[in-house]
Amino acid sequence: MVSLEEAVIARLKKGEEHFEVLVDPYAAADFIDGKDINIVQNLAIDTVFKDSKKGTHASEDTLIKHFGTSDITEITKQIILKGVIQLTTEQRHKMQKNKKARIIESIARNAMDPKTKSPHPRQRIELAMDQAGVHVDPFKPVSEQVKTIIDLLRPIIPISMENIRISVKIPAEYIGRAYGTIRNFGSLERENWESDGSWLGIIKLPAGMQNDFYDKLNDATKGNVSTKILK
Repeated sequence: MVSLEEAVIARLKKGEEHFEVLVDPYAAADFIDGKDINIVQNLAIDTVFKDSKKGTHASEDTLIKHFGTSDITEITKQIILKGVIQLTTEQRHKMQKNKKARIIESIARNAMDPKTKSPHPRQRIELAMDQAGVHVDPFKPVSEQVKTIIDLLRPIIPISMENIRISVKIPAEYIGRAYGTIRNFGSLERENWESDGSWLGIIKLPAGMQNDFYDKLNDATKGNVSTKILK
């Protein structure tokens, strides 16, 4: 349970009725983002209010009329997903900062410069977001915001969300260590063994992950690997 001091009001209006729960704002944001959250465990009080400031509870009949159930878990989920969550200025700033970092990480891992086929550094993405005046919604899922933000960044930096295909050739003595690395980064489209025992494969992965992929692959093979980006 979250303390009353740390909880915020999540409110949903249905007809002339108001329904409120007192919830941990960070847990609510994670729940909206699709994370597996036991949302009732993140309430300050496990009840649905008509007016939380007055301590007025919503009646069971009213809950069933408007939600089709009196189950607090299902009702809380609806209030959080469809209603309005009130934040303090400090909470909103902190949550926007955290969400912005996650958005930048997502773009850095999945986007690239379509001209050079190279990923963009995180700092470049952040500067472009600031220049574009991007507004980060603390409660909107990262994946949903990334699509809009990419469109805002295109006039500032060449950027596209794409997968790339990389041909990889590894000598036989290193494939045992390197194979797991390859499979962990993307989908293996094709593989075969050469007559000298070396392994040849084609992997498809998010464009922004290629530098990490090369680093891990070089570590696993001690640099004895050949790679080529395919069209």
